[in-house]
Amino acid sequence: MFNHLPAHDYAGGHLTVLESVDSTNNYAMARVRTGLAKHGDAFFAMAQLKGKGQRGKSWLTERGTNIIISLVMRPQGLAVEQQFAFSAAVALGVHDFFSGYAGNETYVKWPNDIYWRDRKAGGILIESIVGSRESEAGTKGERLQTTDYRLGTNSWQWAIVGMGININQTVFPEEIRNVVSLKQITGKDWEVIELAKALCERVMQRYKKLNTDPDWLQEYNNRLYKKDQVVKFRKGNRVFEARVKAVNRVGELVLDTGMEEYFGFGEIEWVL
Repeated sequence: MFNHLPAHDYAGGHLTVLESVDSTNNYAMARVRTGLAKHGDAFFAMAQLKGKGQRGKSWLTERGTNIIISLVMRPQGLAVEQQFAFSAAVALGVHDFFSGYAGNETYVKWPNDIYWRDRKAGGILIESIVGSRESEAGTKGERLQTTDYRLGTNSWQWAIVGMGININQTVFPEEIRNVVSLKQITGKDWEVIELAKALCERVMQRYKKLNTDPDWLQEYNNRLYKKDQVVKFRKGNRVFEARVKAVNRVGELVLDTGMEEYFGFGEIEWVL
């Protein structure tokens, strides 16, 4: 069903290259559930036919030009309630990667996009398996998105970290606004698989230091898109302006609207 191209090792695990797949997250999740994936395994697609973004949106990409990858991680030592800390570590790893090539105008847009200036360079979708500690490869677990941070107390078995980063694509569909690729920023062509390995290494490095890094939230907020700026938001029928203050430890966006307000994932939209 899937054509595997030559595989690659990186400092942290094994990267499998797929010619095409419906969704790398679906593929990685299936491998985990059947016991065929381990911590650090990554699955890269040259073409993704039904890529997933946040809120059920699709992720469209040109064949062979961008990083479309899912990284399998076992969040040992982390409670389910620490999902935002894990998500922040992933976002910081992706930021480390992209800013290393694109420079310091790279930001993390809450909750999980990577922006360069005011243009989207990439996105992250993390899905998890939560269940009993005895469940084999999470086969008895519950699948959920880690953007829902207020969860129960079941043990956290696996996290599937889906990442889409625009690398060499320069022409995008007209309906996609405010998008940018690394090639557009740097004027260079890049070897996508080599960059995919570097991306995984950066994410794994951030994950490994999470439990010993007391400053992870400060680092996340130091890179927060539009921090201390006034931005327009929408919540239902309400459109309002607010100053972006920070993201708190449970993953809520803290806004100053004349008073301090807190918003969880999915509660508000940026109006850019």
